[in-house]
Amino acid sequence: MHTSHSTPLRIALIGAGIMGRQHVGTMKRVPDVELVAVVDPFTRSLADEEGVAAFTDARTMLSVVKPDAALIVNPNDLHVPTALDCIAAGVPALLEKPVATSLDDARRLIAALRDSPTPILVGHHRRHNPVIARAKEVIDSGALGRPSLATALWQTKKPDAYYDMTWRREAGAGVILINLVHETDLLRHLYGEVVEVQAFTSNALRGFAVEDTATINFRFESGALASIVGSDAVASPWGWEKNLNEVPKFAKEYDQPCLLLSGTEGALSIPQLKLWRYDERADWEAPLSQQQIGYQADDPQVLQLRHFVRVARGEVAPLISVADAARTIAVVDAIHQAARERRAVTPTYP
Repeated sequence: MHTSHSTPLRIALIGAGIMGRQHVGTMKRVPDVELVAVVDPFTRSLADEEGVAAFTDARTMLSVVKPDAALIVNPNDLHVPTALDCIAAGVPALLEKPVATSLDDARRLIAALRDSPTPILVGHHRRHNPVIARAKEVIDSGALGRPSLATALWQTKKPDAYYDMTWRREAGAGVILINLVHETDLLRHLYGEVVEVQAFTSNALRGFAVEDTATINFRFESGALASIVGSDAVASPWGWEKNLNEVPKFAKEYDQPCLLLSGTEGALSIPQLKLWRYDERADWEAPLSQQQIGYQADDPQVLQLRHFVRVARGEVAPLISVADAARTIAVVDAIHQAARERRAVTPTYP
C-alpha cells in the first residue's frame, strides 16, 4: 500500500524526450512526488513549461539540486553512465529500459551496486501491469497445464519523423532494444530463463544501421518454446500499445491479442485474458470452452512510480533489479549474436 508522507519526494527528470514527457504526466497523477529539475542537452522547453530548473548535464544537476531521486529517461547508450552518476551521488533512480545496450555495460552497473546502498529500479513497466500480474497467476495456478508455447506480436508503423533523432538510427537502438526488449522481458517473467536463441533481423524496410524487423525464437529451461515477430515499419493491428490502453495517443484494436500462451491443458490470450480449455475430452476434435479471467485495471506507469517512491524511501526492494534486467539484456545480446552469426546461441548471463 502506498504510504503518504508530508514531504514530497523531490525527483529530477534526466531526458526530456517523448518518454520524459510521459513520465512527467505520470508524476502529476501520483501523490508525494515533486518535479524539481529537468536535464536535457538539447532543449529546456519541458523545464520551462513545468517551472523547474533546467540543466544540460546530469552531474551538474545532481551536485546543485541534490534531488531525493531521479528518473533516467535519456538515450539508451547513456543509461549506464547516468545511472553510475546517480549511484555516485547517492540518488536512487528509476532507470528506463533497456538497463544497458550491452551485457558488458550492465555488468559495470551491477558491480557499482555491489558497493552501494543506492537502489536502482529498472523501468520494465509492463511487469507492473495488472494484466501481466493476473496472467502470471493463471500460469502459476496450473490452468495451462505445462506451459509449452508462446507467440508475441509487436508490429507497427512508426512515422519517419520518429527517426529525426539520430540515436534512433544508430547502434544501441533498433526495434529489438527499443521495443522487443519488452516482449523478451515478459517472456522471461512468464516462462522462466532462456537457454537458447535463434533470430533473423532485417533493415530492408528503413535502411538504417539498425534492424527494423526481427523474428526471434527462444527455448526455455523448462523446455517451452516461444517466438517474437516484430517490426516498426509495417501495417498491423498487433502490438502492446494498440491492444492495451497504456498510452492513449495510439489507435486501439482492443479485440486483437499481442501475446498468446498455450500449454498442455489450456491457452491464454493477452491482453484479453481469455482462457481456453477442453470441457471433457482433450483432443483436437473436441470443443474448447472459453473463460474470461477478471482483473482490476490500473495504469502500470502509475503503479511503477508509486513503487519507485517506496524504493527510493527504502521501504521496499526494486521489483525489477539491475541484475534481473541484465538477464534480459543477456538474452538481447544473444538475439543479436544469433542473427549476426546465423546460428543458435546460448545466452551468457551475468
